[in-house]
Amino acid sequence: MTQSLVCPETVSRVSSVLNRNSRQFGKKYLFDEDEETCWNSDQGPSQWVTLEFPHRVHITQLQVQFQGGFSSRHSCLEGSQGGDTLSKIVDFYPEDTNALQTFSIPTVEVDRLKLTFEDTTDFFGRVVIYHLRVLGEKAV
Repeated sequence: MTQSLVCPETVSRVSSVLNRNSRQFGKKYLFDEDEETCWNSDQGPSQWVTLEFPHRVHITQLQVQFQGGFSSRHSCLEGSQGGDTLSKIVDFYPEDTNALQTFSIPTVEVDRLKLTFEDTTDFFGRVVIYHLRVLGEKAV
């Protein structure tokens, strides 16, 4: 059964936070399912989010809700198991919209993910994400 794979034990990291203001724009807001909060990156050529799961998972879908005008035209999902080097799983191409977007992912077993947001729609390279959901199943 498909479920959200991000849990309290999942360790997340982000490339940057706008003005280093984690209290207002920090990574915790990617997963809180609150329409009023978001992760807002600082400027830069590309932005990223890493997730380290407490166990191996099978990823099947990725859901992202950007703020229009602060999205990515090209994104890359990488993953690994154990201490292995990250390897590309899939490239995906979000639209510049406020809507929640769902991307099917070739089923892969990982315990670490990295999402890289490239070719941002903002002139300064900022990305704003209201919701980030990684869906799939825990590996047996």
